[in-house]
Amino acid sequence: MLKNQTPRRRSGQEGFHHIGLLLLVVVLLAVGLVGTRVFKNSSRDNTPSRIINSNEPAATKAVKAGQMLSRGKCQGTEKLTFTHLPMRPQDFSILIPYGLVVGDHVTPIDHQYFAPADYKSRRDAYPVYAMADSTLTEVELRTTERGIEYRMIFAHSCTSLYYYDLVTSLSGKVKAAYENNKGNIDVKLKAGEQIGAIGGQTLDFAYWDTDVPLTGFIKPASYDAEAWKIYTSDPYPRFTEELRDLLTVRNPRAAEPIAGKIDYDQPGKLIGNWFLAGTNGYAGHQGNQGGSYATGHLSFAPEHFDPGFFVISIGDYNGQPAQFVTKANKPNPADVSQTTGLVKYELVQLNYLKADGTFWDRTSLAKPVKADNSNSVIGVVLVQIIDDGNKIKFQAFPNKTAAQISGFTSAAKTYER
Repeated sequence: MLKNQTPRRRSGQEGFHHIGLLLLVVVLLAVGLVGTRVFKNSSRDNTPSRIINSNEPAATKAVKAGQMLSRGKCQGTEKLTFTHLPMRPQDFSILIPYGLVVGDHVTPIDHQYFAPADYKSRRDAYPVYAMADSTLTEVELRTTERGIEYRMIFAHSCTSLYYYDLVTSLSGKVKAAYENNKGNIDVKLKAGEQIGAIGGQTLDFAYWDTDVPLTGFIKPASYDAEAWKIYTSDPYPRFTEELRDLLTVRNPRAAEPIAGKIDYDQPGKLIGNWFLAGTNGYAGHQGNQGGSYATGHLSFAPEHFDPGFFVISIGDYNGQPAQFVTKANKPNPADVSQTTGLVKYELVQLNYLKADGTFWDRTSLAKPVKADNSNSVIGVVLVQIIDDGNKIKFQAFPNKTAAQISGFTSAAKTYER
């Protein structure tokens, strides 16, 4: 189970700051961002699912999606090339791939993280640069208990975009443009131009390719609240060979795709994302007794560093979000179907080992790393696929072992895609 998370803006972004070793709990990284979630697609006429499901040509749909994501400021369809890193090589330690689950991020996370060389560095310690020739189309400011942070969207074209979050300050012409016209940013940038700075926490980054929407979400409409999510794409092919090689070394994940993955749904199978029935998919049942948007989220997905293990990620585990691996690491959720019947998983904590078998601290450079499950059972979940594979019945039993649980109680809940 991962603890010490602080929920932040409900936009699917989450970063980490001031991290140290926590030996008594299993934590991938300490969450360090607070704010109010903003569903970026709520005011747009188009939604990703409407675009994807339309009868228009694929090229037209891709451009429409880019227009949606760039606030109508993108042009053309050329694919970008990342010729510059967002941080200098000496300023970041590792690249965390797509697919982490932690705290309120119950489903696999749709961005990567450039982890700072020093989590105790001052704010604004490290310059942040544009990665490709592009137009900065959006800067969103929010205030946290530590100060101001910025989320930024860059469009190279209508099919090729990228974004940052957690930037702690703006610089140069980006700062000037934002101060002059906060609501209508339109700044041309060259790769390598400094756009701001960051310090003491990770830099969020993702690449979006509107030509190739993800196919591993069974019900795309469930994700319309986060318009960018279904366009999350592998950035490695877009880097120059030199940068791609460097980021391959800095990424603790060895399995392909090395960028990570977020969409694991399979029809009729347990693997992937599930949402509490009647809670509006990813958006959640807003205002539901003051709970988080993610309270109704549930996922069964491969571990983001070592996909040979799977993680059960629960939005409401004894009143809190929590993540676990299982004692047996089986049955694999990809193999569980309605014919499997009732499945009982014993929950344990997750650790990581380096290649030499020693403990990995989750912050220093190591490759490859291997997930390691403990033998100390701290809870049980029951799950059963129902309704011809379209729904599941699920119940968690904290502080119980498998031998103490015989079946569902009246507290069991139904989840859907």
